[in-house]
Amino acid sequence: MKNLLYAISSGLLLALAWPTYGFPLLLFFAFVPLLYVEFKVRNSKKKYIKWKILGLAYLSFFLWNLTTTYWLYFSTPFGGAFAILVNSLLMALVFLLYHIVAKRTGFSAASAFLISIWMVFEKMHLAWEFSWPWLNLGNAFSEFQNWVQWYEYTGTFGGTLWIWLANIACFKAVLLYKEFQDKTFIYRGIFKMGLLILIPIGVSYLILNQVNEEGETLEVVILQPNINPYTEKYNTTDTRIGELLLELSEEKVSKDTKLIVAPETVFADGTVLPNFERSEAAFFARQIINRYPQVNFLSGISFFERFGDPDKVRAQSNQLGPNDWYDDYNSAFLMTADSEPQLYHKSKLVVGVENFPYQEILKPILGDVMIDLGGTVAMKTTQEDREVFLLNNRWATAPIICYESVYGAYVTGYVKNGADFLSIITNDAWWGNTQGHKQHLSYAKLRAIETRRDVVRSANTGISAFINQKGEVTKSLGYEKRGSIKSDIHLNTEKTFYVKYGDYLARIAQFLALFIFLFAIVKYKRNRPS
Repeated sequence: MKNLLYAISSGLLLALAWPTYGFPLLLFFAFVPLLYVEFKVRNSKKKYIKWKILGLAYLSFFLWNLTTTYWLYFSTPFGGAFAILVNSLLMALVFLLYHIVAKRTGFSAASAFLISIWMVFEKMHLAWEFSWPWLNLGNAFSEFQNWVQWYEYTGTFGGTLWIWLANIACFKAVLLYKEFQDKTFIYRGIFKMGLLILIPIGVSYLILNQVNEEGETLEVVILQPNINPYTEKYNTTDTRIGELLLELSEEKVSKDTKLIVAPETVFADGTVLPNFERSEAAFFARQIINRYPQVNFLSGISFFERFGDPDKVRAQSNQLGPNDWYDDYNSAFLMTADSEPQLYHKSKLVVGVENFPYQEILKPILGDVMIDLGGTVAMKTTQEDREVFLLNNRWATAPIICYESVYGAYVTGYVKNGADFLSIITNDAWWGNTQGHKQHLSYAKLRAIETRRDVVRSANTGISAFINQKGEVTKSLGYEKRGSIKSDIHLNTEKTFYVKYGDYLARIAQFLALFIFLFAIVKYKRNRPS
């Protein structure tokens, strides 16, 4: 029974630390109960130890996943259950790997392996086709962004490393106290924990005081149409949407406004890609630009392209019948008074609803079953490059679409290609008024810090916001409100250390995890009785 309570304690501590309601200080010792119960079980003489470790770890991580991402259920019960159950299992398997190595090595090597393999797991979640990095540990400081201004050097993997180092230090103090029953070890542990926590926070505030947002500014208007995707969005014509965006623009646009931003797939009728310039979306964009010639108009749109040529078929193409396919795009476009429309197609896709992972393997088994996490179930077609949109005043922005904003290193690709600020267009209404849309907004603060770029965020039902280069929300429009907001943003051309070098901590962790794992195997074979 005690073992279950330890596992439950870790799960609850992790959940209570998570944004946007939690307090991240809990993360610095949240794993300690689970680490301690693993140590107890590992050193017992009971049977089925690996299964017990896996079960206890699964319980912890299931509670964490369930509490923090339960809102997926509001989009689809099956998709929510799949994401929570499978992600919990993956985390538990990572912890089981730590257990296997810990049995064969000493405390220091096992601890280094645990930190490294967890970072490898998080890196995998950023890269593979079942990608779900929502609970990567470094995201946990998004509401306490003043603690992690050094993310401009490390990205969120710096936060992951920080959390695990503190947990290992706390765990070591507990083990030493249990072995020697000397409170001195507890006091030393508290002192070390204090230094591990306070020094990075102090460094963060020093960096914060040096962040300078001087320079050229740009007046931007964000539109929030507040259209319910379940009852209105796909039953509302692009003509009505265009009229609404025109009305919302008139509320705030001035002669100094240089950019208007509308949300993801706000034009949802399904525009034929080659005919974009004859579409309702282009017509109303021109209407706005004719009234305000100095304005750049950026918006989300749903495109498709139907074809019968087998040579054009890609892995992401959808088949309607014999020699009948179509490519489906979740896209952004930018229009100005004096240049051709610019297009970008979303390329980090939501598992299942926009992307069928490893379909060459799974499709023969599952058929057309998709994990619907919200939206229109169809394979989306992507593009390789991180396109930037050039405004008519020489500045450039990153057209980041929805889920793409959760990927730190991915977003740096836009900055490397010349983005002077970040534009995020999204539709978070699929999950209702839950933590889903709040967490998504909160994570955008980390992208601002990592890149030192202002963020302009247009969300269909909210929360739309302006975020400065320090990760502070300077102006916002609340959830389920229709309207527009206006603000000046600062432009930046400098590239941070993280933009230049990306997830180097994860790359080091990959090498270290492999080295320790091989070392553990070799050591075990050498010490095994012949």
